[in-house]
Amino acid sequence: MEARSVARYLRISPRKCRLTANQIRNLPVAEALEVLRFSRHKAAHLLRKVVESAISNAEHNLGADIDLLRVDRIMVDEGPVFKRFRARARGRVGRIMKRTSHVTVVLSDVQD
Repeated sequence: MEARSVARYLRISPRKCRLTANQIRNLPVAEALEVLRFSRHKAAHLLRKVVESAISNAEHNLGADIDLLRVDRIMVDEGPVFKRFRARARGRVGRIMKRTSHVTVVLSDVQD
């Protein structure tokens, strides 16, 4: 069985978020939460909330045993980009791209 959770429009660039997401891919959920808890990256806090939401979905909606769950898939996709401008020398403008992310976490039972 699979339980999923989605967080959209997170204010972090997908490239930075993928670095932390790659660390927890295919880990048991207890170990994934440990890795995220002690990580110093901003993405770790955001990903931890999504993983905990997926765990709650699995427990409440599917009646799954939490000890058997693992992070089957974690996808970090690009969201819309906020475009801002900053004044530069000689009347020019510098573009600032504020990127957003969509994170999808899919948990499944451990298959031996």
